[in-house]
Order: sequence, then structure tokens, then C-alpha cells
Amino acid sequence: MLPEVPPAHCLPHNLLIPHSHPDPAVLHTFLLYFGFVVVYVALDAASFIHPLHGLNITPWNPAPALGLVLLLRRGSGALPVFVLAVLLGEYLVRGGPFPWWKSLLSALSLAAGYALFGKVLGRRMQPGTLLDDRAALLGWIVPVVLGTLLNSVVYVTCLQLLGLLPAKGWLTGLLQFWVGDAVGITIAMPLFWWLSGARGRFALRSALMCWETLGYSLLGMLALGVAFGLGDDSGFKLFYVLFLPIIWASARQGMAGAILSATLLQVGVIGVVQVLDLSAVTVAELQLLGVVMGLVGFFIGGVVDEQRRTSGELRQTLRLAAAGEMAGALAHELNQPLTALGVYASAYDALQGRGETGARLDAAINGMRAEAQRAGDVVRRLRDFFRTGATKLEAVALPQLIESAAQSYRLKANSSGVRFLVPQAPDIVLLADRLQLEVVLRNLLSNAFEAVATVDAAARRISIQATRLPGARVLICVEDSGCGLNTRDAERAFESFHSSKSSGLGLGLVISRAIAETHGGSLWGEVADHGVFKLVLPIQETPNR
Repeated sequence: MLPEVPPAHCLPHNLLIPHSHPDPAVLHTFLLYFGFVVVYVALDAASFIHPLHGLNITPWNPAPALGLVLLLRRGSGALPVFVLAVLLGEYLVRGGPFPWWKSLLSALSLAAGYALFGKVLGRRMQPGTLLDDRAALLGWIVPVVLGTLLNSVVYVTCLQLLGLLPAKGWLTGLLQFWVGDAVGITIAMPLFWWLSGARGRFALRSALMCWETLGYSLLGMLALGVAFGLGDDSGFKLFYVLFLPIIWASARQGMAGAILSATLLQVGVIGVVQVLDLSAVTVAELQLLGVVMGLVGFFIGGVVDEQRRTSGELRQTLRLAAAGEMAGALAHELNQPLTALGVYASAYDALQGRGETGARLDAAINGMRAEAQRAGDVVRRLRDFFRTGATKLEAVALPQLIESAAQSYRLKANSSGVRFLVPQAPDIVLLADRLQLEVVLRNLLSNAFEAVATVDAAARRISIQATRLPGARVLICVEDSGCGLNTRDAERAFESFHSSKSSGLGLGLVISRAIAETHGGSLWGEVADHGVFKLVLPIQETPNR
């Protein structure tokens, strides 16, 4: 009969066996390093073509690019894993008939060179960069070229000192190893760098999902056939056709397209080289052409990405500037309902103080409700404009529009000695966003008041006048007695960030013209001895008399 085992809670504490679970972070790191070693050795094996004297001197060597990305992303803690991958590649891929200690020393010298190279490169590359602008590309490619050259000198010299490389083969080995490393790192490192970051993976995934990726991939295959099928007998003079797919990809998809197309073409070139069994010298020449092709694509892609970012920043700046321009209109629009709210509130207090409970008290409450709704409508319209650029078209009486824009400048005209003329406008109705058109008129009037500030007080004059034109259009002309526009100023007045004012952003007229064109109209400044700006808008209808 088996002895009775006491329950677990009765056992001594030191006899309890804890159920431990592996740390997810440790497991993730282990899998990452294990995957790195496997991929590194696989790349080393795939690129072991045309080896010089059976050594690690080949015309294509992408594995170091993967190692450099690991060191840049994980820091010096990943150095032992990188050294292990280099050693495994040396013994599993090559395993030449050399003494083990010579292979070990050569592999260690190579790993040490890459580690030092990665440390120097880490000072030039920001962790968040995607190498998608010219400055980042130059800051990366220059160390790559110089670093691979220095590393090649050290490694090839070590091979010769160990007796693994013939005395007369030093220069040949140096050139072939440098070409292989420089080409492999230049073409492969951007791909591995993007794959190692979330932003890069998302951009590559988006590019892969685009139909154009299939297009330039097919074009790349066709270009490979033309370059190697028709250009073989003439020394690959048709190799330049391979520039077509990479230029297409980089011009349309930026750096993401350049990386994908350069990688596809590089793999294609190596595959064709294997099939045709070309000589090592020919392969090295092709690789030099390939690296030039890749760099052209990278720099085109970088410029495209830069322009896209600049365009986005400009749009954001214009939105912010528009917010400043619209702030005056917002203050004016909210002033009236808020003032009315105060009047209705005072009336409500007075009526309630007299004990009023009838229709007059209800009218005061309804008035407050209506004015609050009016203020809310103004805020919502501006919110929609800044969020989507939408406009709210409504019937706007032209006389009221001009009077509303001019009203806030009458007091300024009196205080600054300006003769401000506002003739009665034709009885015309526009289909427009009143708030936006007021911004245009206010901006033109503001510029006019600044223009006349530099002339004699007796000569200061500003007018805003509307005239009906044939073809259901109306002309609103703002004139001032300032110095006016010359030919050059008239051409540049509506350019972004061009301003004659020291504190101006140079965006007021740009926004005003955009609003006018959104309404189907136009805005321009005329060359004259005084200020003349003209705004033409379509007419909706003329009220029946």
C-alpha cells in the first residue's frame, strides 16, 4: 500500500516546486539572434560565388549589411552573436583546406573590422532615419565606401600574413573584396535597415501592395533579358536599360520603391551571372555598374521623399497661416452673437426682476438660444474648413459683405487720417462662403492700410468699390494711394512666403487667391503707380425688385 502524500499546502516551503515560465523578452531576444545567425549564414552561402583562392573574397557580399544593421539596432550587446555568425559562416560555408587557427584568426579580424565599422557608422546614422533624404544618404554612403576600403585592406593583409593569399594576389584580392563588400552593403543595407523598423516595414508593405510594383518588376525582368541576352556579345553595352525600372520605382514610390527595385535587380543580376557562368572579372564589373545604378535610385527616391515631406509641411504651414487669417473673421463673427447674448441676458434679468413670466420672457430665452446657435454655427464652419477644406455656400448679399468687411476699418481710418471710401455696392447676391470672402476683403484692406502708412497724411486714400461685369460676374476693386506694384512685385506677390513686410509670412495673398479660385473667381494685383487689387466673383442671382 502506497504511503499517503500530504496536500501541497502542508509540505515545507522548500519542497514546493515552482512553475516558472520563460521571460518573453528573453525568448524574443533569443529568437532574434538565432534567426540572425541563420539568415547571415544563408546569405554568406548564397553569395559564395567566384571565390578568390577559395577565400571569403567574392564579387557580392550582402551578409555584412545584415550584421551592421544588427549592431546599429542592438548595440554592443549583439557583438558576440555577430562574431559567432562570422565564424559559423567561415567554417560551414567555406571550410577550406586551411589550418583551423588560420581560419579563426582571419574570421576574427574580419569580425573586428565590421564591429569597428559599425561603431563609426552608428555615430553618423540616427536610429529613426530611413535614409530617405540626401543628407542622410551622404552621411551613410561616404562611411560605407571608406569603411569597406579600410576593412578590405586590413582583412586582405591579414590573409596574406597568414599565408592564405599569394604574395602577388594582394591588390587583386583587395579590389575584389572591396567591390564585393561595398556592393553588398550598399544595395542590401537599406533593405535590412527598413525591415528592422516599424516605419520602414509599413512603407515597404505599402509599396508592395501597389500595382506599380508589379509593373516595374516586370520591366526589370525584361531589362535583364535585354541587357544579358542582347548585350553579351558587345560587352553588356545595353546594361543601362536596367536604369529604367529603378528610375520608375524611385520616382513614383520614393525610397521604398528604390530599395525594392534595387534589390530585385541585384538578385536578378546575380541569378543571371550564375546561369551564364560569367568570369569573376566580368561579375565585378557588373557589380560596379549595379552599385551605381542602386545609388542613382536611392538618391532619386530620397529627393522624391524630401519633396513629399516639404509639400506636406507647406500644406500644414498654409493651414496654420489660414487659421491666423481666419481668426479676425472669427472674432468679428462671434462678437455679434456674444453681444446679443449679453443683451438678451440683461433683458431676461430685468424681466424676471419685474416678475415677468409671459411671452416677453420666453422671447428673451429664445433670443439667447438663437444667438448661441449662431455662434456655434460659426465655430463649426471654421472647424470643417480647417479639417477638410470644405466651404459652406449660401446666398450672400454683396452690399452686406463689403460693409461687414469695411466696418472694422472705419475707426482705424479716422484715427490714422485715411480717407476711406466705400461707395454703395450693386444689389447683387453671391453664392459663397461669407466668412471666407470676408477674410479676402479684410486681407486686401489690411494691405492697403499698411501701404498708405508710408505716404503723407494728406494723400492717404483707400477705396473699395464693386462693379457689375458682363457674363454674371462682379468686380471688387481695392485701391490705395500707396506706391503700388512694379512688374517684379506683381509677379511675386502671390508666391508663398514672399512678403514686403518684415513681420509678414507672405501667405495672406496666397490664401486669398486660393479662396477666390475655390469660389470660381480670380484675384490679381495690377502694375500701377498706386495700389490696385482686383477680385472677380461669379454672381448667383439678382434679387427681384
